[in-house]
Amino acid sequence: MSESNTSLSGIPASGPVCPCCHSSRIRFKNYGKKTGGTVGAVAGVAAGTASLIGGAEVGASIGAAGGPLGIALGTLAGALIGGLIGGATGCSVGVKLGQVVDDRILDNYECQDCGYHFSSQTQ
Repeated sequence: MSESNTSLSGIPASGPVCPCCHSSRIRFKNYGKKTGGTVGAVAGVAAGTASLIGGAEVGASIGAAGGPLGIALGTLAGALIGGLIGGATGCSVGVKLGQVVDDRILDNYECQDCGYHFSSQTQ
């Protein structure tokens, strides 16, 4: 079997190379990934907050064995966990979507030698 010098995304395994000056000193901008992660986290927290009532009910029922304090703490913990899980899930999905935008749409790479901006599709 012959080994390929490219990864699955079509970028050379050693990293991207500037198509203009052939330098390997490339900076990844990742604007789509950063934006997608932020938007996804906010949307995930919003969705998690929408399910806050369900998490609070589960937490309250689990905390019921501890009396009124257990119910209060269980409600708070259930709501907090619902928001955190929603935020983490949304952030993860947003980062993946942003990575696709970076790779396919935006000029995600910048050559540190000549300043040329290019995408993985240019390779």
